[in-house]
Amino acid sequence: MRCCGEYQVSEVSRQRQWRPLIYRKCTDIPWLVLFFVFWSGLVFIAGYALVAGAAERLVFGYDSYGNVCGRRNTPIQNAPFSGQDMTYRKHVFFLDSCNLEIRNLKINSVALCVSNCPQEQLNTLHDVQLFAKNNGSYLCVYTLNYTEYTTQTNALEWCPVLPVPSSKSFPLFNRCVPENPDCYSRFASVLINVVNEVDFFHRILSGIMAGRDNVIGLSILAVGLSVIMVITFLFISTLLVHIFLTLLIFGLLFVSGVLWWLYYDHVNDPSYELETEKENAKFLLGFAIIATLVTIVLLTLIFVLRKSIQMTIQLFLVTSKFIRCMPLLLLQPVWTFILLIFYWVLWVAVLLSLGTSGNAQVSSEGQVEYKPLAGIRYMWWYHLIGFIWTSEFFLACQQMIISGATVSWYLHRDKNKIRHPILSSLSLVFWYHLGTAIIGSFLITLLRIPRMVLLYTFQLLSNKQDNVCTRWSLKCCASCSFCFEKFLKYLDQNAYTASIINGTPFCTSASDAYSIMAKNPPRVSSLNFSGVFLMLLGKVFVVCFTVFGGLMAFNYHRELHVWAIPLLLVAFFAYLVAHCFLSLFETVIHSLFLCYAVDIETNDGSSEKPYFMEQDLMALIHQTNTEADKLKNRSQQNGDDGIELQALSRAD
Repeated sequence: MRCCGEYQVSEVSRQRQWRPLIYRKCTDIPWLVLFFVFWSGLVFIAGYALVAGAAERLVFGYDSYGNVCGRRNTPIQNAPFSGQDMTYRKHVFFLDSCNLEIRNLKINSVALCVSNCPQEQLNTLHDVQLFAKNNGSYLCVYTLNYTEYTTQTNALEWCPVLPVPSSKSFPLFNRCVPENPDCYSRFASVLINVVNEVDFFHRILSGIMAGRDNVIGLSILAVGLSVIMVITFLFISTLLVHIFLTLLIFGLLFVSGVLWWLYYDHVNDPSYELETEKENAKFLLGFAIIATLVTIVLLTLIFVLRKSIQMTIQLFLVTSKFIRCMPLLLLQPVWTFILLIFYWVLWVAVLLSLGTSGNAQVSSEGQVEYKPLAGIRYMWWYHLIGFIWTSEFFLACQQMIISGATVSWYLHRDKNKIRHPILSSLSLVFWYHLGTAIIGSFLITLLRIPRMVLLYTFQLLSNKQDNVCTRWSLKCCASCSFCFEKFLKYLDQNAYTASIINGTPFCTSASDAYSIMAKNPPRVSSLNFSGVFLMLLGKVFVVCFTVFGGLMAFNYHRELHVWAIPLLLVAFFAYLVAHCFLSLFETVIHSLFLCYAVDIETNDGSSEKPYFMEQDLMALIHQTNTEADKLKNRSQQNGDDGIELQALSRAD
């Protein structure tokens, strides 16, 4: 067997017009090469980030000597106090917490990693010594043994400034925050300045790391809700659909109301002057507006399409029957999801490492300061493009595999003779059509990047009152780009199916698929739209209740991090998971309708050219006794080789 070899379609006495190719070859090879080169760059960035970065510094905090608190550290050259085991010292303690000052993002006080923050005020060095002896938490520099706290002549310089105020651990960066009102006011103002002066990119990363437990929990919730939706559509009924729509409407209204309430609560909160709180409120306002608009649009569409619900249920009954004929199709979203999870975890790890990439600079006192490296921003954008393109590529491969299995089932008259359709489709995609999946996923990426730039520009201009017209023009352009992206995804799906059938490149397949789908009667297009709309409602259901869980979880953990960004990422993840699972039904529906278009284009339902479609599909689309009678007679034509589509076989 040769990679990218020829794949022969058995030639029959009457060659079907929609199968012009006799030999199948690799399609879109230049795009396959381009994707390989692009991924070489991603591998380089990943290697560089993992070597130069330290994501743990973002959330766990580190002392003045380069040691990450709560972790085992490696030594830094020319830093004598680095490389210590801080596994049990998880809190950052400042020797002069009541008189902190900040200059160029650097706090003037020495920071140490300690195992416990002092919960009572310590007035003398003897009290500090007793605290160290009883709690195992050493508040003086590492070179000074706790037994020498009261005898060492330099103890006053190497130990905290007296009196040491009582303090408690603060969740962000694990700082020991003094509880004394005067000290707390000074400490909080300095810490707020530190957080405000840190750029937005690093605040996002710290928010992700600080809320990682909630993010993981919400991701599991999204997976569970997606599985529930798959089961609902697989065993669909009128009662289940009405229950689903009732829950969805309730969820949309409730989430929109909660978002507006949280925005009002944040604006009127005393800590609103903090930059992170302003960003949270700004994102909440955006979430509330988007959620309200989505709710209005979806409720309007549900009302308009309420009369077609029964027909949509029949469409899903036909689709579910097909999936039950090949139950292993249900595993395809699972494998895709596992691949995506593996890639996303790797992507986040590289992202966090990129955010903390920096060179350690050691001062004359042995203290360590990290300087950010140049060019990180460009790597971040390259990394982001790789995330979108690769994720879409995995989804495109899944769509092509499912389309290939659907085509194999539809275009054979004797369904019992179909052998290993999923494995055959997988082999076909892997050996011949990876380039087609790459170009389709690249077009989606190409549309998303300008929209992200437009939204980012809109964000930059949001605080400038004299750019209202420009801002809303950018918003309209981004919305138009989103609508065009949805159309392109539909075109991609049909192009993948056409490429599987004809073995043609992406552009040719897209043109052929668009031409033949345009010939479908309006009833078929309306039915297709109803099925896709119900799939969209399923995805919105998953996102809606995942976001609701996120609002409840993040709202109780507002501590100085941008939790609105992790919530947005969770919502995006929930949509991708729902799309990954529910795209099984969506892909099958699109492929069935394209096969139907090919069927009625090449056959007329007569005894010489009977249709390939099943009786229930014909009854759903045509709903006439005449067409059903023609389909009943197709079993008498099974032995006619002149019209039967033969199985694919390899060329010698």
